[in-house]
Amino acid sequence: MANKTVIIAVVNKAYVEQGDDIYPTMLDLFLESFWVGENTRSLLDHLLIVAVDQTAYDRCKFRRLHCYRLTSDGVDFTGEKFYMSDDFIKMMWRRTLFLSDVLKRGYNFIFTDADVMWLRNPFERLSKNESEDLQISTDVFKGNPWSERNCINTGFYYIRSNSKTISLFELWHGMKGNSAGMKEQDVLASLMKKGVFRELGLTVRSLDTLYFSGFCRDSRDISAVTTVHANCCRSITAKVADLMAVLRDWKTYKGSSMAGKAKHAANETFRWCRVGSWKKYKISSMASKAMHAANETFRCSKHIACFKSWRVPNKTLY
Repeated sequence: MANKTVIIAVVNKAYVEQGDDIYPTMLDLFLESFWVGENTRSLLDHLLIVAVDQTAYDRCKFRRLHCYRLTSDGVDFTGEKFYMSDDFIKMMWRRTLFLSDVLKRGYNFIFTDADVMWLRNPFERLSKNESEDLQISTDVFKGNPWSERNCINTGFYYIRSNSKTISLFELWHGMKGNSAGMKEQDVLASLMKKGVFRELGLTVRSLDTLYFSGFCRDSRDISAVTTVHANCCRSITAKVADLMAVLRDWKTYKGSSMAGKAKHAANETFRWCRVGSWKKYKISSMASKAMHAANETFRCSKHIACFKSWRVPNKTLY
């Protein structure tokens, strides 16, 4: 992109190759969302897939994406990493260090987990105010984008490269050795609540779940939602099942919305021409109103698989 902005996602074998040849994988769904989203296909040209193991890297190259192989001495990031396990925490901190290096190279970026569906182009919704250093998603949005009470989530955020954000990442990663039992997201939230963001002079906007939603808090309006994150879910299998439902609902919504727009366009260009035109107009008008009503009352599927995943003991996957 013109202002040195990239999109970054991190994947491992568990996200690109599920057991027993299960299809689709998380990566499949992630890429599919760019295909079916609104004004999102061109964004794939700016997507960098960071692979933390060889299998993920090979799959990325096979898809002819922009791929980077991230290595880490002494740690195997190949399989599923249980939530809050030692390997899970190590992988999150390794990710943070890598992203810090990206900032130091002068790149702005959107970081996105691969379990985030891109239904619309987020750059059209994110603030273009260059004085805002960080715009970050939330599990729960309290109504005030500047409040330090918002429950931030590092699964999706847009950050600008400058001295303040680089200092934040250095301080953040520097807390690695003093945060036993905490994942990197918890540490960042702690820094925010302690006023460190303000001390560094950072301007940080928390993103409204109306637009940047997740399974923790669904958007109230499908005509506005931009991304959907499979947060508040324990297993990759459950995430895949419920994200498939998200994309299915999205395609249904798009189909009904396009039909409604076509009917509206027909009404806008209606011309009296012959006997029977009034009857045809009434039919098209009623159909258009029905489509509009359907959009107004559209409801997405419940996240049943993720809800049930919490009942399974010892399967605490992020």
